[in-house]
Amino acid sequence: MNKRLLKDLLYEQVARIGKAASSPKRLELLELLAQGEKTVETLASELSADIKLTSAHLKVLKEARLVTFRREGKYIIYQLAGSDVAALWVSLRQVAEEHLLELKMALGQMVADPAKLSAVSREVLLEQARRGEVFVIDVRPPTEYDAAHLPFARSMPVAEIEQRLAELPFDVEIVAYCRGPFCLLSDEAVALLAAKGYRVRKILDGVCEWQAAGFPVERLES
Repeated sequence: MNKRLLKDLLYEQVARIGKAASSPKRLELLELLAQGEKTVETLASELSADIKLTSAHLKVLKEARLVTFRREGKYIIYQLAGSDVAALWVSLRQVAEEHLLELKMALGQMVADPAKLSAVSREVLLEQARRGEVFVIDVRPPTEYDAAHLPFARSMPVAEIEQRLAELPFDVEIVAYCRGPFCLLSDEAVALLAAKGYRVRKILDGVCEWQAAGFPVERLES
């Protein structure tokens, strides 16, 4: 094979990843699967799409070797092919945030109250949580918390907060997080708790961002 054809082949193979990631819905699937394995039905519900369309997107990701699957009874369960795929999603999003003004503006609109964003670094937050100076809550579904969560975080899904207020300290600031900067679950939690009189902020990090920055996560033992 001549050198030009070889180079074309090399770039073509790398382009398979770019093509697979060229759909907004497929990017969202990567973010969802970065939280832990999920059934097709769960993914379709999260995407607000039908199962047929969701399966078609998953097929493209599978052909690019970005996801794998297994069967469990009547269910098909998908997961990322590796932690590097989660890191790829974070890198793509960060590059877009750096260079696309439209994305920066859209993110600004998502943060209804910038004052509710935690301004401390990851290192400081980790130390504050270690010393009990802040109370970190993970407001994602329990299965995602079980798969991986920030150190010292307590599982507190948004749908359960109203019934579990007694578990939250009133004299310590609460810090909420969800799936990352594009996730609105933490905004819901902040609004709910602020209305109840709690001191509460959110961080934009999710587990993927935390890991991509080289910080540890915790997992429940199986």
